[in-house]
Amino acid sequence: MQNYWPEFLTVALVHLLAVASPGPDFAVMLRQALFQSRSNALLTALGVGAGILVHVSYSLLGIGLLIQQSILLFSVLKVMGALYLTWIAIQCLRARAGGIHVETTPQTRQSGLAALRLGFLTNALNPKATLFFVSLFSVVISPGTPIALQAGYGLYMAVATGLWFAMVAVFFTLPRVRRGFNRFGHWLDRFMGGILLLLAGQLLLSTVSGSEPPSGPTPGTDR
Repeated sequence: MQNYWPEFLTVALVHLLAVASPGPDFAVMLRQALFQSRSNALLTALGVGAGILVHVSYSLLGIGLLIQQSILLFSVLKVMGALYLTWIAIQCLRARAGGIHVETTPQTRQSGLAALRLGFLTNALNPKATLFFVSLFSVVISPGTPIALQAGYGLYMAVATGLWFAMVAVFFTLPRVRRGFNRFGHWLDRFMGGILLLLAGQLLLSTVSGSEPPSGPTPGTDR
C-alpha cells in the first residue's frame, strides 16, 4: 500500500486544483447558498459530491475509454450538459428587482429533493468533469493500481468535493454575508445566469467546431 501513496497524493492535488477552480458547480452552489436555506445548500453540495461517483463508476468500468475514443458520444454529452446549464441560466436571468430576496431566515423555497437533484445533475452532466476523470484514470492513475484502491480514490474525491462545497454553503449562508447581498441579489442572480450561459455556449461552440477532443489531462473538473 505504501507504494501507492505518491499516486494518491498526485490524485488529491490535481483534484484540489480542479474542485477549487470556478465553474458550473461553484456558480450553482453560490446561488443556492444565497437564495435557499442552509439545509438545501448543503443538500446541493451533497448532490455535487454524489455526481462525482457517476464519473468514477464509468471510469472504473472502462466506459470512460469508450467515451474518450468516441467523438460522437462525447459530443452528445456536451450538448446535454450545455442544454442543462442553459436551463439553469434562464432561471437566473429571469430574476427581477424586488423579485428575489436573499434569505436571512431558514425559510425554504425549494424541496430538499430538488436541491439534491440540482447538485447531482450539475456535476453528472458536466462534460468537463467527464474529460477530467477519463484523463485522470487513463493517465495519472496506473492501470496496475488495484480496482479497490482506484475506487477508494474515487470515494475520496466524492467526499472531498462534497466537503468543499459544504464549506462554501456554510460561508455564504451566514446571516452577515447574506445581508450584504440583499441590495443587489437580483443582479447577482443575473450575473450567475450570464456565467452559466457563457459556459453552455462554450460547450456548444466546441461541439460544433470540434476544437475540444476528449483527450488530455487537465486540472479542471468543472471547472
